[in-house]
Amino acid sequence: MLKKNKYIWPEKVQLLVKELHNEISLKNYNWHKFRGNKQRRSAELIISAFSQLINNGDDADIENLLNQAILWIKEEIKDKGCESH
Repeated sequence: MLKKNKYIWPEKVQLLVKELHNEISLKNYNWHKFRGNKQRRSAELIISAFSQLINNGDDADIENLLNQAILWIKEEIKDKGCESH
């Protein structure tokens, strides 16, 4: 069965969202550099929520991602750092 959002979002949109998500997401090589950056962390959460929305994700998961992004923007949460450092 095809997911309902496949009918409303062109394939190009899905590919662009995936590409943007891959560019914005923190990776092993840049984690320490950006782990505490509120703009970077909130953008990562927002594009994750957007990707979920485009790909028919769960509404509760989308809401949780957006709420986490808001907490980063407001600086109400911060990265605790690596336990091994």
